[in-house]
Amino acid sequence: MKYHSYSIENEHCKGKQRSFITYNSKKLVIIGMIGISLLVGWRYWSNHHNDVMIVASAVWEHVNSVLTDDADQQQLDLAQHFSDSNDNNYGVLASLGLTHNYINKGDFATAEKQLQKTLNKTHEKNLQTLINLRLAQLQLQQNNVDGALKTLNVIKQKKWMALVESIRGDAQVFKDDHQAARAAYEKALKANPPQALQELVHIKLNNLSS
Repeated sequence: MKYHSYSIENEHCKGKQRSFITYNSKKLVIIGMIGISLLVGWRYWSNHHNDVMIVASAVWEHVNSVLTDDADQQQLDLAQHFSDSNDNNYGVLASLGLTHNYINKGDFATAEKQLQKTLNKTHEKNLQTLINLRLAQLQLQQNNVDGALKTLNVIKQKKWMALVESIRGDAQVFKDDHQAARAAYEKALKANPPQALQELVHIKLNNLSS
C-alpha cells in the first residue's frame, strides 16, 4: 500500500515536471534564442568594428604622411574629411595633426575650432584633459583669458593639476594679477610636477619678482 502510494506521488511529481517543462518550454526557447541572437550580434559588431579599425588604420597612415607643414589645401581637406568621418582614436590623431598644422601657420582661431571638435571624438579622460590643456594655451595665445580659465576649470583630475595651475598662473599674468599668478604657480609646485615643469614654474615665479 505504501509502495502504491509512493508510486502515485512519484508519478504526480513527474507529471508536474512535465507540465512545468511544457508550460515553460516556449519561454526557454525564446530566452535561448535571445541569448544566441545577442552572441551573434556581438560577434558581428565586433568583427565589423575590427574591420572598420583596420581600414581606418590603413587610411590614417596615408593621412599622417601628408600632414606636413607644407601640406596644401587638398591634403588638409583630405585629413579633415578623414577626421570628420572617424569618431575613434584615428579621427582624434588626424584632428590633432590638423591642429598642429594650423598652429604652425599661425592660424590659432582655426586650430581652436579643430580642438573643440576633437573633444567630441573621445571619451578617454586623459586624452580629453590633454586636449583641454592645449585648448587653454591656444585661447591665451588669442588673449581670450576668461575662455582659457573656463577651459581649465573643466579639468578635475589631480594628476594634471601641476600643468593646470601652471597655465592658470599664465592666464593671471595676462590679466596683470601677479598675486593670483603667484598663488597658481605655488599650487603647481605643491602638486609635485616633473623636474622640467618645476624648473619652468620657478622661472615664471622669478619673472614675477623682477
